This record gives sequence, structure tokens and C-alpha cells, in this order.
Amino acid sequence: MTKCYLTIDDSPTPYTDSMCDFLSDRGITALLFVRGDMVEKYGSESLVRAVRNGFHLANHAYSHTYAHLLSYDQIINEIETVDVILNEIYHKAGVKRPGKYFRFPHMDRGAGGYIVDYDAYSKDNKHFVTRLFADGVRVDLVPPTQQQIDKKNQVQDYLKKENYSQPFKHIAYPWFKGSEMELASDCMYTFSTSDWMLLDRHRGKHKFKTLQDLKDKIDDDPYLGENYSNAIILIHDKPEPEFPLIFETLIDHMVIKGYEFLSVS
Repeated sequence: MTKCYLTIDDSPTPYTDSMCDFLSDRGITALLFVRGDMVEKYGSESLVRAVRNGFHLANHAYSHTYAHLLSYDQIINEIETVDVILNEIYHKAGVKRPGKYFRFPHMDRGAGGYIVDYDAYSKDNKHFVTRLFADGVRVDLVPPTQQQIDKKNQVQDYLKKENYSQPFKHIAYPWFKGSEMELASDCMYTFSTSDWMLLDRHRGKHKFKTLQDLKDKIDDDPYLGENYSNAIILIHDKPEPEFPLIFETLIDHMVIKGYEFLSVS
């Protein structure tokens, strides 16, 4: 049986309440990565409600800007602004914040499409990890400058000093365990649903074009079905009206396949 952590990027939206209710009805909790600009736009009440219902919140920066386009100081300001917002939400919910978790917008960790040092992997693992990110997020695979690498490392030092961590346990894939992905202070993933490719503004422009394509992506992943390791699944919370059908179809597909969803607590 596949055991996995469900992580959801870009909350809140007008659909966050119904999304969390849909998950709760199936006995699923998730880790919601919160954008500060979306809290400003849609308010925090759905997140307060989610926390009270057993969901957990994490930091997804303020403006969802690619980190390679920001200075170190701008990245830190984006993180710290949302950290204050999350503390306020947990306080309002009357729930102790379990930990500090962060995921970079677009998975750009400061070096653009070089999310990790691909050259540190063996040939087979390098190919898989490169595709893992290329098929999941919108980043260009352009070699980073030394300045970008230094900034990426500096942000990691900051996150470690501020006690940010990954809450996921027993991720044993050979390309994850012992690698930069496992040692990172920001939250990685091991499978992306690529759900965003079916939003009307993206549909037809990328590799996956239909719901069946995304179901096949789940079924055909060479590692997702392995029972020796837990998985970290990335899916999104989006404000577009077509979003709920995409989200619910993919979650129910995994439920039908027998996936067991784990809590980060």
C-alpha cells in the first residue's frame, strides 16, 4: 500500500473550505502551504477553520515570486512576513503551531531550474530527479550563476537557524535518501500531480493535457507505488472554477487505488 503525505500549495482560495471538507470526508488531512498575498486577498478564516479541523499550515512565501529573481533580503522578508501571518492564524484557531515548514514558490530555491545539484546524482537518478521537477513545476533548466548558488546556500543557512525543517518521515527512495533533497531545510516533494497544467490558462500548453493524462502519471510513476518508502505528493489549491473537479478527481483516484494518507504530526 502506498503511504503518502499530501501537501497543497497556494492556499487560501475561495475553494479552501470545500477542499478541506472533501478531504475530511475521506479521513485525509494535509499540509497547506500558505501564500501571504492570497491571505490578503481572501482572508484567513478558511485557514483558521482548517487548523481547527486537524490540518497543518506551512509557509509558501508572500508573493509567489521566483526566488532567483529576488535578493537574499527580499526572500527572507517574504518568508518572515508569512511566518507572522501563520502565528496569528494558529493563535486565532487556539491550536499550538507544530513546527515551521517552508516550500519555495515554483520550487525555485534561488537557483532557478537547478532546484538541486543534479550533477551530484548518478546518471539514472539524475535523469529521474531532473524530470521530477521539470514535469512538475514551471522552471527553466538554465545552469545557475555562482551568485545564485551562494544565495541558495545562504537561504538554507537562514532556514536551518530559524528551525525550519521537513516534517516527513521514512522517505527512502534512492534518489532522496542522503541527498540534498533529504538534507534540505525547506520542504521537497517526491511526486507532483502537475494538476496546474489543466487549468484553463495552461491547458494544452504543457506535457499533460487531460485528467486521464494525470491519472496515468500517478499510475505509471516508477516509485510512487513502492511500499518501502513514504511519498510526498504535491497538489494545488487554486481559485479558478475548474479547480475543484481536477483536485477531487485526482484525490479520489488515489483513494480508489488504496493510498493511505499520513499526517505530518
